[in-house]
Amino acid sequence: MASDSVERFMAALNPEHRDTVGARPRQEQEQLAAAWERELEADDELDTLDELSPPAAEAEAARRVLEREAG
Repeated sequence: MASDSVERFMAALNPEHRDTVGARPRQEQEQLAAAWERELEADDELDTLDELSPPAAEAEAARRVLEREAG
């Protein structure tokens, strides 16, 4: 299951971030993927965007997770 989440999270990232996150240890990738899934579930704005464009909602959630992580 974690593998699926990581793969979906990685696919949602832009290519530059995908390379950066891909170079991190697997445990960190899994933690980021879990945060990404929580972001998708918790944010009502993303629900609306998901109805219009699921890939856009996933990309926005990924951007938010990386932005928060960068501090």
